[in-house]
Amino acid sequence: MKSAVKITPVNMEERAALGLRAGDTVRVWQNIVELKLGKGADKKAITTKNARKQAFEGTILSVKHGTESGGMFTVRKVSSGVGVEKIFPLYSPMIESIEVLRRTRTRRAKLYFIRRKAAHDVKRAMRKQQMVKRPVAAEAVEAPADLPAQAGAEVAAAE
Repeated sequence: MKSAVKITPVNMEERAALGLRAGDTVRVWQNIVELKLGKGADKKAITTKNARKQAFEGTILSVKHGTESGGMFTVRKVSSGVGVEKIFPLYSPMIESIEVLRRTRTRRAKLYFIRRKAAHDVKRAMRKQQMVKRPVAAEAVEAPADLPAQAGAEVAAAE
């Protein structure tokens, strides 16, 4: 028997059927509401709302509390060389949709070791990079004007 009271605007059966697991690559579409304070012609403060959608795509590190009402999942991505993690409530009305892009088989329920692994990989890559030598200025390479350019050749000729 269905209740006439609507608890949430989210389709809970659809979200539970996604079957999110650690290791999945997902794209989470969020509704972002930006508030902008401005002044009108009569110099009164006016607040304008701007709503937009934003995608956050990454790997699921953990799923906590499964498909219960308080279910959460953590998504990690690397943005501009920096690791970024967000924790999303599974049934949040601020989430427009969740797309599962790729499923991977993992042997762990929580993939927190990826945080350390990413840091180690960056350090290893930096060690492999070679130091770049600065080019020597052209003035420092030139011989002084009072000494001949090929002084060694003249000494050999004199002997």
